[in-house]
Amino acid sequence: MNTSFIAFAVLAFLAVVLSIEGIYLFWNSRHGPGVKRMDERLRALSAAGNASNEPLSILKKRLLSESPFVTQLLLRVPRIHVLDRQLQQSGLTWSVARFVAYTLLCALGGGVAAMLFGLPAPALVVLAVLCALLPTFVLRRRRNKRVLQLERQLPDAADLISRALRAGHSFPAALGMVGEELPKPLGGEFALVFDEINYGVSLNDALLNMVNRVPVEDLRYFVIAVLIQREAGGNLAEILGCISGIIRERMKLLGKIRVLSAEGRLSAWVLAALPFVIIAVLTVLSPDYVRVFWTDPAGMQLAGASLTLMLFGILWMRKIVRIHI
Repeated sequence: MNTSFIAFAVLAFLAVVLSIEGIYLFWNSRHGPGVKRMDERLRALSAAGNASNEPLSILKKRLLSESPFVTQLLLRVPRIHVLDRQLQQSGLTWSVARFVAYTLLCALGGGVAAMLFGLPAPALVVLAVLCALLPTFVLRRRRNKRVLQLERQLPDAADLISRALRAGHSFPAALGMVGEELPKPLGGEFALVFDEINYGVSLNDALLNMVNRVPVEDLRYFVIAVLIQREAGGNLAEILGCISGIIRERMKLLGKIRVLSAEGRLSAWVLAALPFVIIAVLTVLSPDYVRVFWTDPAGMQLAGASLTLMLFGILWMRKIVRIHI
């Protein structure tokens, strides 16, 4: 066999291997696990802000977007940091700029789909608005799911801190133990509190920052109990044990109420979806029968009034079936 061909094959093989290695190293330096952990920590600090009234730093503002120009535009939007905090509370890795981009793309896709189907201008606007709300729906769903996980983990965290205190550990060390032993998402929040304390943030400010990041009322009561105990004294282990028991009893009561109200919630879902399902079926089976809603002016007014009344009915049913404890 030709020696030049063998050398060429070996060099080509080495070039391919080195190219793959270079691509992997480049991807790992930007999207690897270490970079993701660092980005989550920075986003958490950006969303939480400070417990005091100090202004946010430049680093925290840049986290709204990777582009300084887009960041300056987003900072002009009122309450933009509220959206940043909600994104962090949902556990999503989206930035504010990416969320806005997804919203605009969904609205554009809905408008293009309405144009392809030949829908009139009012229907095009309605479809574009509904599609634009899809990222918000995903955000709220992920946030509610994460909040539910945090509520379920909080009694275990309080018991773990209580046992650590009875064993002779300090409170900051107990927070570090919770961050290491408790799974995410609550374990990551306590780990972040422990890191803030190690980096020089006071315990009160670190706990208040966690309250701003985690929208759980029970956690707020937990932090208030700790802060009061630090000022007035008392047996913190016993206090945390009582808080853990109260949270568990409240969750049991909430579970019983959800079981008893399951029929009402299912009825609300059926009543809310039934008009839209019927319109969709009639559009497929008898398009001429439904076309009057989009062509006749009186039909369009009737459709608009019906959609408005259905929207109020859905909100009213949602208010009835949502029971807070």
